[in-house]
Amino acid sequence: MLSVKNLVHVYGNGTRALDDVSLNVPTGMFGLLGPNGAGKSTLMRSIATLQTPTSGSIDFDGIDAIAEPEKLRRTLGYLPQDFGVYPRVSAYDMLDHMAVLKGIAGGKDRKQTVESLLNQTNLWSVRNKAIAGFSGGMRQRFGIAQALIGNPKLIIVDEPTAGLDPEERNRFLNLLAEIADNVVIILSTHIVEDVADLCPRMAVLAGGKIQLEGAPAELMERLNGRVWKKTIDKEALEDHRAKHEVISTRLFAGRTVIHVLSDRRPGEGFEPVPGGLEDVYFSTLSASRRVAA
Repeated sequence: MLSVKNLVHVYGNGTRALDDVSLNVPTGMFGLLGPNGAGKSTLMRSIATLQTPTSGSIDFDGIDAIAEPEKLRRTLGYLPQDFGVYPRVSAYDMLDHMAVLKGIAGGKDRKQTVESLLNQTNLWSVRNKAIAGFSGGMRQRFGIAQALIGNPKLIIVDEPTAGLDPEERNRFLNLLAEIADNVVIILSTHIVEDVADLCPRMAVLAGGKIQLEGAPAELMERLNGRVWKKTIDKEALEDHRAKHEVISTRLFAGRTVIHVLSDRRPGEGFEPVPGGLEDVYFSTLSASRRVAA
């Protein structure tokens, strides 16, 4: 269990990136949803011991991450949003080097670890290829391979599927699902589908605050009968925004489809739709922006 309590982080320029964040994250996949600039990367970096928060506590299975960062790092796997590698080094040699840095000194143990991870991430056939020649999806799978060195019990992945094509995204998410049974995996993303597909629990972070937390199915259930759809001309959008709580819009065949949150039918032409996780996310962001305003 990962326990984050009353976490605050204020940068030197006065930006309050995290504002009293508290979370309990059990074993398995946990989705952290939020828009760009919400504070997700700041939270991930704090949990990964890459920066010290201004105040608050982070505990993982009895390890105080702030007081004992080295102890947490021994059981941590981290795939940051921008994963940089030595591009001219082969996948095998790079993993071998990282295994040494992670404390696997014995040649036999290291060989077994590297070969197992390359197979697990479906990179064995390209083990001798320079990472510079990898596709985006292959690089992300390599990133997970390095994060799994040493059998970590806490794994953090920050925006892992951004920029991946659908096939690589599915392959990457399936890999995460395979390793989630006995470890805590935090999936930080702004892509709603990633959380919907994988995570039995989730939270929404916006404006540095946790705005919502729970099981996706339960959160979607709360919206039943409260989400309405209407197709309008794009010129009418501002008028509808003024009259209704428009939580999302999208273009379809040259017109605009709006989703509105309301306890009753908002007006002529609206039809009810089942509340999906995207509606949960957008309605939460809409509410947080009203509060901030």
